[in-house]
Amino acid sequence: MTDKHDICSIDDIPDPGSKEFVIGEGQSAWYGFVVKKDGEVFAYANTCPHTGAMLNWAPDRFLTKAGDRIMCGVHGAIFEIETGYCEMGPCKGQSLRDMQVSVEGGRVMVHH
Repeated sequence: MTDKHDICSIDDIPDPGSKEFVIGEGQSAWYGFVVKKDGEVFAYANTCPHTGAMLNWAPDRFLTKAGDRIMCGVHGAIFEIETGYCEMGPCKGQSLRDMQVSVEGGRVMVHH
């Protein structure tokens, strides 16, 4: 069974844009991020499939300059926003670990 975690207001995320979050504390903490594109919201683990490093290159910064793809800040791998599939880079063909996400009452809820 998964728990729902209130991440933020949907209005706190630009479109396109992203926001990182942490569920839990200490060694059991789970790091993730949400992306909003064209009014839809997607959620992924903040872990590059290539090295396990966090993807963001600055706080809440996961997207390319154009805002149309997710980009690993360590190796420059490029991922589709809608699927997490790696289109280019050292982990090409692999995917980000996705999470169930919903918007309820204007709040972004991640199920983990």
